[in-house]
Amino acid sequence: MSVIDEVVALSRLQFAVTALYHFLFVPLTLGLSWILVIMESVYVMTGSAVYKDMTRFWGKLFGINFAMGVATGITLEFQFGTNWSYYSHYVGDIFGTPLAIEGLAAFFLESTFVGLFFFGWDRLSRRQHLLVTFLVALGSNMSALWILIANGWMNNPVGAAFNIDTMRMELVSMTDVIFNPVAQVKFVHTVAAGYVTASMFVLGISAWYLLRARDTAFALRSFAVAAGFGLASVLSVIVLGDESGYTAGEVNKVKLATIEAEWETQPAPASLTLFGIPNEQARRTDYAIKLPWVLGLIGTRSTDGKVVGIADLKREHEVRIRRGMQAYADLARLKSGDRSPAAVAAFEATKADLGYGLLLKKYTDKVVDATPAQIARAVDDTIPHVLPMFWAFRLMVGLGFLFLFIFGASFYFLVRRRLAPQRWLLRLAALAIPLPWIAAELGWVVAEYGRQPWTIAGVLPTHLSASTLTPGNLYFSLAGFVGFYTFLLVVEMTLMVKYARLGPSSLHTGRYHREQGAGQPT
Repeated sequence: MSVIDEVVALSRLQFAVTALYHFLFVPLTLGLSWILVIMESVYVMTGSAVYKDMTRFWGKLFGINFAMGVATGITLEFQFGTNWSYYSHYVGDIFGTPLAIEGLAAFFLESTFVGLFFFGWDRLSRRQHLLVTFLVALGSNMSALWILIANGWMNNPVGAAFNIDTMRMELVSMTDVIFNPVAQVKFVHTVAAGYVTASMFVLGISAWYLLRARDTAFALRSFAVAAGFGLASVLSVIVLGDESGYTAGEVNKVKLATIEAEWETQPAPASLTLFGIPNEQARRTDYAIKLPWVLGLIGTRSTDGKVVGIADLKREHEVRIRRGMQAYADLARLKSGDRSPAAVAAFEATKADLGYGLLLKKYTDKVVDATPAQIARAVDDTIPHVLPMFWAFRLMVGLGFLFLFIFGASFYFLVRRRLAPQRWLLRLAALAIPLPWIAAELGWVVAEYGRQPWTIAGVLPTHLSASTLTPGNLYFSLAGFVGFYTFLLVVEMTLMVKYARLGPSSLHTGRYHREQGAGQPT
């Protein structure tokens, strides 16, 4: 591995580690903020003190998580400048805009009202405090919206154009960036996954209280809120996951083909591989169990649309790489000073494939003179490894259906007033607390690994995006990030376990513990 390749690999690893650590905190913030709104709304409408205490207790856990999320999120954004400086130079006009809006509007809104949430109980009226809680939830979710608009643009770079004067991508339509279909689907799918995470968190801890027959009035009501909100959320995740598959089929055909190990284009409608072992060397899936028609319906919303296979995609990419070589030559002509109408027209005709030509920079500085072997290697790079994509997606989906079962069964037994005898369900809910985080991390692996070899799909290859750093600097900073974030994670887990064990009784010593026969929630 060359020094440049090592720098790129280490920069990718550092960003991946930072992002995955950060996303341990984000989902709970997204979902728990709305659960607090629900609980406090019931308190304002009914005046029942138990719902106020529910808001305060779960709000305490929300606050611990929020602080850790801020600490990891800020350093994540700094890495665009430190580790990915050419990326920031090349596309900063577009990518930086939604991030700036997120920081100035959504994050400041959320951070400002978090303080009022904790310190305003005795200074604000009930309705005023509920408004504060609502604004905290709105701010956290709006923050996710703008970040995912930026991320969605990386997967589907609309509303931007290459400027031959500045030799950079520049923003031409903010409307297109905001209403990018990939960004919109990614946002609703991600926040719904956060709602599932928070619901399972509240459900599992409440189940733990019920198993120990402590704080039962509080635990039953918290369990009921989490079961209802979680059921709606997990149904949304499944439906929106289907919409994500359709969007991938329209915009990112490579990602869909690798997720499904679609080696060859099947006759429409394509079958979905429920289970199998992808064999990348032989280009087949061993022991495959297929569901007829399903992939075609998900990927094309039709019975006659084809899901393009990996082999055909690679042939398309070879054509685009060769056109990209011509675009590179046309751009060099413009850079040399020839701005004649003929030269400009020639580049305009080929510039859509310039990014594919840049893939060759990994293997040669003379892009226009690339050999067939170098072109073949660049073509191979356009397809991410199938095995991690295939299994990460299936584990994520499998966990999603497990959550549907847990929330569905919880809601059913609550409605039937038969929850108490279902100790198996309470144990399952408690054991399932960490699983939504695993599903969320797998989702990000599918989303981001599936975009490789691009930082900006079809525009800027990853190997050209990194800063000029030394491997030693990156090893040092990577170790620092891992150590610091692991420390934060341990602190969060320690505090969460501590306050969860103390329970709501810590708000009013012994109050709920003394309650007997609280019955079902109202």
